[in-house]
Amino acid sequence: MSFLQIISYTGIFIFAITGALKARAYKMDIFGGIVLAFVTAYGGGTLRDILIGVKPVNWVNDNLALILVLSGTAFTFFLKENLRNFNKFIFFTDAIGLGLFTATGIKVGLLNGLNETYALIMGVITATFGGLIADILCNAVPNLLKKGELYATACAVGGVSYLLLNKFLLTKDLNLFLCVVIVVALRIYSKRKRLMLPEI
Repeated sequence: MSFLQIISYTGIFIFAITGALKARAYKMDIFGGIVLAFVTAYGGGTLRDILIGVKPVNWVNDNLALILVLSGTAFTFFLKENLRNFNKFIFFTDAIGLGLFTATGIKVGLLNGLNETYALIMGVITATFGGLIADILCNAVPNLLKKGELYATACAVGGVSYLLLNKFLLTKDLNLFLCVVIVVALRIYSKRKRLMLPEI
């Protein structure tokens, strides 16, 4: 298994947990949890593959990916109901998922012949659109569109860092890892320091 696959599958599992946690926050049943886990884990990657013409899309016939989504849902189901700092836990899983899927999306875009600009866009889409769709299903304002949130911005900064690192003599796998770290660190730092984008 390649390092890209490891990052991708880890992202699927983490985002499945995030989606299932959202389902719990909105008092959904186990089926609703599976639906949100599936959408959060697959939504961005599916849109990316449709846009760049990958057939079939990444999760079709991928039994391991399906098992990871179901496992993430089951993991959430068996967590104690009185989980402390529930919203903080969702935030951290979401931040980690953003980093993992930004790196995955950019790399998949490059492997499919996109230039760096559009590969970066695919990275941001991969990382953010699953959560956006899940939030819409919950009838909530998506994190992507909340005032001041460094959400897609964190993905973009991490993605640009990855593309710049590729121009040096570092290994491709190390660059992917650093991309994940930068996105996660920036997302957490911006939340703690309340860094916001200016209003339009």
